[in-house]
Amino acid sequence: MGRKAGSLYINPKKFSSLHKPCMKEMIAFLNCLAVNNNSNDKCVRQKELLSVCMDSQATNKRKSWGSINYHLQRLSRGRK
Repeated sequence: MGRKAGSLYINPKKFSSLHKPCMKEMIAFLNCLAVNNNSNDKCVRQKELLSVCMDSQATNKRKSWGSINYHLQRLSRGRK
């Protein structure tokens, strides 16, 4: 159930389960650009919807525990 590209085996089921949060907005924006010959002026609404969706996704993924580098530094300080 996959495609072979040379000797590389690609499993499409593996990639279909990925979460694609702003896919509808991006497709609407790209379709608008295609219909209007890449004119940004006519696709302002779709561009704003895509920007709002992408901004909301960026704020949801913040980790409260900090970065792994911070914790590695903290642990290495305790060993000295």
